Amino acid sequence: MLFNKEKRMKYLGFNDLWFTAIGIFILSFVTDYLFANSFSRYPFGEAVINWSVSLFFSCCYWFITRVMIIFLRKKYPAIQQTMKRVMILFFALLVTVLSVDYFGNTLLFFGLGDQYNPIERSRVLLPVLLISMMVIAMYEAVYFYVKLKKSIREEEQTKQIMVKAQLEALRNQAQPHFFFNSLNTLRDIIDQNPKEDAKEFVNRLADVYRFILESNNVNTIALRDELKFSKAYMHIQSERFGENLKVNWNLPESSLNKMVAPMSLQLLLENAIKHNVVSKSKPLSIDVWVEGETLVVENNIQPKSTQLPSTKLGLQNIQKRYELISNVPVNIKNDETRFSVALPLLVSIPQITPNENTDH
Repeated sequence: MLFNKEKRMKYLGFNDLWFTAIGIFILSFVTDYLFANSFSRYPFGEAVINWSVSLFFSCCYWFITRVMIIFLRKKYPAIQQTMKRVMILFFALLVTVLSVDYFGNTLLFFGLGDQYNPIERSRVLLPVLLISMMVIAMYEAVYFYVKLKKSIREEEQTKQIMVKAQLEALRNQAQPHFFFNSLNTLRDIIDQNPKEDAKEFVNRLADVYRFILESNNVNTIALRDELKFSKAYMHIQSERFGENLKVNWNLPESSLNKMVAPMSLQLLLENAIKHNVVSKSKPLSIDVWVEGETLVVENNIQPKSTQLPSTKLGLQNIQKRYELISNVPVNIKNDETRFSVALPLLVSIPQITPNENTDH
């Protein structure tokens, strides 16, 4: 375990090789200074021998304590088990200090005979116990920090997984919504126009769906691409409504690299057409422009006397998606004559994809 870096990292929370070497060296000098002060009282050779006794005991205390720490962390690894682990470790440390002191002194007395003069145990045991507890406290502090950091990272990655799942669900929700409304439009074209118009509508609809499939796995898309998609969609609608439907685009080139939620602009245009009268006597005018860091879509309000069936998911879908990818909310205004929605323009953000590796 001492020379196995992977296991040291796993059970101790950090690579303690140098910490152990330096700690034992310092501990041996501290205990020698406290109990014998050998290098001030004795000649250098004798002082080194006395210090080596402190080094021997320091190694015994340190390594036995370290083994106990690793054993208890294997048995009680969770942060919630810290108090239980520390209490058991304290009593085990008490037994260790008494045992090492007894057997160590016996061994040294047997090896050195009358030349070995042990220090009174009453002077040694309490300071050694306190020093050992300080060492344990350092190990536990590092372990607690590493575990807490890992727990926070796991929580953040869990949140990312949840956000990814929610965004994916909302993307999947937006597509049937679009398909539902497209079928309603196709029905009206079939009722009012020749078959050739219906065929053309279906062909353009296929092109639009190609875009939807290509943007299926992203959370944000460049406004440039969303604009291209929305214009293709409005081209389809213009074949149905002609000059009765007007869209005024006022988007500076500098804003086209900003990001928006996929299909968000198209959904707003779709809602405006769906919920308002579009006729020669009541043309529908939609304005799309950039204001500050938002994309604004505004239309005049002229509600239909009979509403088409609605899933009521368009605006809710957009709002929920922006809640997940941005701190800036979607701003909706309705003054009974004009209806506007302001979408935040975002900078590029990391995409949370279904294949993201969350193994850490």
